Amino acid sequence: MQLQFLSTIFSLAVLGVHVGASWTKNINYRSPSEHHPSLGISIHKVVKRNDPTSPWDPATLHFTHGVASGDPYPESVILWTRVGPSSDNDDSNITVSGYAKLFNHDTEEYVHVSKAPVCVEYKIATDEALANPADSGTVYTSSDVDYTVKVEAKNLKPFTTYYYQFNVCDSDNKSPLGRTKTTPHADDDVANISLAVYSCSNFPFGFFNAYGNTARKDSVDYVIHLGDYIYEYANGEYGWGQTIDRIPLPDRQIYTLYDYRKRIATYRTDLDLLESHQQFPWIPVWDDHEVADNTWRDGSAELNNTEDSFVRDGGVSVDQRKMNAVRAYFEWMPIRQVDMDDNLRIWRSFSIGKLLDLVMLDTRQYDRSITDLYWNTGYIHDISNDASRSLMGSHQESWFYNTLASSSKRGATWRLIGSQIVFSHMNLSLGLGDENPLDYDAWDGYQANRNRTLAMLYDNGIGNNIFLAGDSHASWVSDLVWLGEKAYNSTTGTGAIGVEFGGSGVTSPSPAGANTSIANANAFSSWIVGANPELQWQDMYYRGYYELHVSHDEVEAHYYGLPTVVSRNAWEIPIANFTVKSGENRLHRPVARGVVESGSLKGGNVVQSNLTVDTNNGTWFISHADLSVL
Repeated sequence: MQLQFLSTIFSLAVLGVHVGASWTKNINYRSPSEHHPSLGISIHKVVKRNDPTSPWDPATLHFTHGVASGDPYPESVILWTRVGPSSDNDDSNITVSGYAKLFNHDTEEYVHVSKAPVCVEYKIATDEALANPADSGTVYTSSDVDYTVKVEAKNLKPFTTYYYQFNVCDSDNKSPLGRTKTTPHADDDVANISLAVYSCSNFPFGFFNAYGNTARKDSVDYVIHLGDYIYEYANGEYGWGQTIDRIPLPDRQIYTLYDYRKRIATYRTDLDLLESHQQFPWIPVWDDHEVADNTWRDGSAELNNTEDSFVRDGGVSVDQRKMNAVRAYFEWMPIRQVDMDDNLRIWRSFSIGKLLDLVMLDTRQYDRSITDLYWNTGYIHDISNDASRSLMGSHQESWFYNTLASSSKRGATWRLIGSQIVFSHMNLSLGLGDENPLDYDAWDGYQANRNRTLAMLYDNGIGNNIFLAGDSHASWVSDLVWLGEKAYNSTTGTGAIGVEFGGSGVTSPSPAGANTSIANANAFSSWIVGANPELQWQDMYYRGYYELHVSHDEVEAHYYGLPTVVSRNAWEIPIANFTVKSGENRLHRPVARGVVESGSLKGGNVVQSNLTVDTNNGTWFISHADLSVL
């Protein structure tokens, strides 16, 4: 085999092919787990199949979905692009079965294979002209990884802005110019960090204006995405896209590798999403819909490891579907491979100077105990406080608590915890009824797990904790409290151990309905705020996002609502601002300075102005858009 490999290298050199080009530097040829190479792509077989005497004509190749960067470290960052002969994705609809190796791409039975490698060069530098690259390289891609390219740019300086670009080898066929930024070293003194926090972008429900607004304002350093980057439904199952020409492809509920690749690719046609990826490094984590609705360790709401489910869902197993989703996600997202124990680990942390530690959890896919699958709500209610139940499994839980302790010990000022779902206890009986009044798919369905987390914080005196949540398609701001165990004053916030900021969806509809009126939504919010002592503000109406501006003295959270998402525009309304002072471990009073644009504010006022900014040019106007009439 060694002689054959040397012969191949010699042949490539004789033919003038890029000998310095690397297959292995394209991270997407590896498995999502470094400890499971069998789930990756056999580079040996790919090289053997490709004919270097018939290279691609650069003019036939296209950078189909822009560029992206992510998972920044002080001295490196992940860079991503896709370059291929077609915008369509490889048709891997036939599930690999029998004794064929996983992800076998050797025959057209499984995928229309490429017969020559696509050679791609990349550069990264501190100047837009890329005149003095800090790092560069040449890599290959092919149909086996859907023509995606993911590389780790190294030799970078901490907390520095960089520009990067890809091009087809020996040609002027270039990708868009991307911008990214490294993080500071853990022991660096950093005065300020700004973050945009997003979740729940549903393609048929509207345009992803929220992503573009932050890019147009250029208001943050990094983007955090808490999941539901895509949804798995067919058009019409959850959102109709015909009227705004946003039908998710393929137009069916997705199961196969091709399906998941095509769905992510469809979402990446949104220009504002492309702009955000091009301008900022992302730190993403999945929620449930990257695989399926209400996922847990062994299934989801619509597909479980039972014979009946297997038959009804067309002979697709839970494990096969999850493997397809994970493969596509790692191919398409600018995310690192951490030192994984299996192919599903996505939880990881980032130490950003002495200022903060960002802890990204996986409360969905990794090792979650059974959740609310709609038909078992009463059962989940009954077992919701069982000590054996975990949102994340014992391995991740231990890592989580150790990470919190290490963060406090090293003296990081803040701990930001990216948890896809709402952490705080929420009485939702107005909408769910008195029999099962909680959202058992959130932390309320795993009360012992939440109590263990709170005990870790209270018992060890770990303060300055900011929990971040998405998932709910609504906005929630709460003091972080161990109700029933620790005394808490809702008026002053005394007794809290931190704050939770939950954000609305980019486009996914309000729990009160996609076409609810602001009056109806605010009435619902008023009831919820009154029923939950730790909840200080709640908004059901606006789609949008929030930004966190972090200094050693305080964290400022700015919430933005979008007047409409059924047209592409650059509009947003500042709907609420919050402050958390270092050491106070609660929302600073008066909460939101006593006034918000929408929703319900405990002890404060709602003053609707509809004062809207156009992020294209910074001009202000009064918006008359009402989601209830769209």
